[in-house]
Amino acid sequence: MKTTPSVTWGESNATLERGRRFGLVDVLVIAGLAGALFGGLHAAHEWTGALRPSVDIDLSPRALPEYTFLSMSRGLIAYAFSLTFTLVYGYWAAKDKVAERVLLPLLDILQSIPVLGFMPGLVLALVAAFPTSNVGLELAAVLMIFTGQAWNMTFSYYHSLRSVPIEQREAATVYRFSRWQQLKWVELPFATIGLVWNSMMSMAGGWFFLMINEAFVLGHRDFRLPGLGSYMSVAVARGDVPAMLWAILAMTTMIVFLDQVLWRPVVVWAQKFRVEEGGQAEAMDSWFLDLLRRSRLLVLLRSGLGWLSRLSWPRERHVPSTARKSPQNPLTRNLSHVLFAALVLLLLLGAWRLVLILREVSLAQWGKTLGLSLVTLGRVLLSTFIGTLWAVPAGLAIGLSPRWSRLLQPVVQVVASFPAPMLFPLVIAGLAFAGVGLGWGSILLMLLGTQWYILFNVVAGATAIPADLREMSRAYGIRGWLRFRTLFLPAIFPYLLTGWMTAAGGAWNASIVAELAHFRGEVLVAPGLGSQISQAAARADFPLLAVSVVVMSGVVVTFNRLVWKRLHTLARTRFSLS
Repeated sequence: MKTTPSVTWGESNATLERGRRFGLVDVLVIAGLAGALFGGLHAAHEWTGALRPSVDIDLSPRALPEYTFLSMSRGLIAYAFSLTFTLVYGYWAAKDKVAERVLLPLLDILQSIPVLGFMPGLVLALVAAFPTSNVGLELAAVLMIFTGQAWNMTFSYYHSLRSVPIEQREAATVYRFSRWQQLKWVELPFATIGLVWNSMMSMAGGWFFLMINEAFVLGHRDFRLPGLGSYMSVAVARGDVPAMLWAILAMTTMIVFLDQVLWRPVVVWAQKFRVEEGGQAEAMDSWFLDLLRRSRLLVLLRSGLGWLSRLSWPRERHVPSTARKSPQNPLTRNLSHVLFAALVLLLLLGAWRLVLILREVSLAQWGKTLGLSLVTLGRVLLSTFIGTLWAVPAGLAIGLSPRWSRLLQPVVQVVASFPAPMLFPLVIAGLAFAGVGLGWGSILLMLLGTQWYILFNVVAGATAIPADLREMSRAYGIRGWLRFRTLFLPAIFPYLLTGWMTAAGGAWNASIVAELAHFRGEVLVAPGLGSQISQAAARADFPLLAVSVVVMSGVVVTFNRLVWKRLHTLARTRFSLS
């Protein structure tokens, strides 16, 4: 009897049979790969071309496909950097108790520093490092997008590693898994669902300051890269309404494209990492993932890669657990200590340079800045509270129902990914019509960019609730508030906490554009730390900018230590399914 090779692809034999012959699907896959290769070469040409600090932006619709692709490529490159940073930094912080005491506060500080706080130095340094090519300017844009993505993902991954169920850790201990085996078979699978949903939110966060990342002014120098952000920035500056509408359409198209060909397939794939003990959950689906599974070319490619992997990494022979070596690795521990010492030295050098700048700041300015930080803190907490009121029930509804997830995920992804500053003129006009000043209106402006962090984390937590627990609650007639308090809240609380932390951090960042706005030729200012940072950056007042960033970081770290850390302990000890 004729047999077919055994291929591990996650689909049934019938699916393999349908993919036996090359067909239209394979032609589409080849065309897609060719298009990706051509686009990558074009993006590489933009990076390696001669330095062009400022380019003329064509506002005609025919220029939008190229601009949209360039912005999307920068976002994807930034996401690759963010994912690498997340896996390394989050694992280091979760596993090294000594380094954790520095890495977590440092992560709090990095999350709280707005893009205008480090943009001038970053851009000038990278442009000086690559004086003849466009690499420095492109890399600066990518790194600024990176700062809108990495912190949310890292917090999620860190908290997932710290929240692995006790029985799974005990099983890894019984079988004496090495560090790599424990990461591969226990920790990464447990963290995958939260990491996937936070990756979607992080990609959305990266677009928030797209207009600033691709078009910015430093003193008398105008830096501008070809991209969708520059297109929107020029259209707004010229008041070109048709161009703004074309930009909105292009942004929406890009977000829907990424959702359908990237995030939706990844969400469906991540469902295999759900913690299940016998319950039956309704399966999610993705038309694009189903299309790829019918490709004979990809089946053969995966089979070949698996064969090469088996040649390069032969399977370890089974040995009794008592005969295995101890998972402790002195080399890994020493490497962690060396990296930690290098990090501390780097931080000390940076702190010394910062002290030299802060010597020019008067004591009165310190006091004024601290008072403004408390005003902005109140707005941050109010925006986080308002976002929680609607994001928790909405996130539970989406995460618990594959049908609602299939219908609403693209909509939520589009709305969350759209740069909120583009909508600020409309919101400010509505606030002015209602007689609401920017002081209270800035809370709503912060909410536009931060509520999605809470929603996506709640969706991730609801998706990870085992189906057997939901079936048991229905069988015992547990409904309404009792069901929420005894099942849903303990299950989503660690995810909700991550959402609160990242939403608060996003609100601090959003304050720089929410507390200072331009409307009908006027500059509207709401007293706060965000508006002070915007004004200091516009005037290139580096001492004032430095003291503002230091105070903002200090307030954020103090609040995290006093509030978020205690809530995280509560989540780990009481509100947990483990």
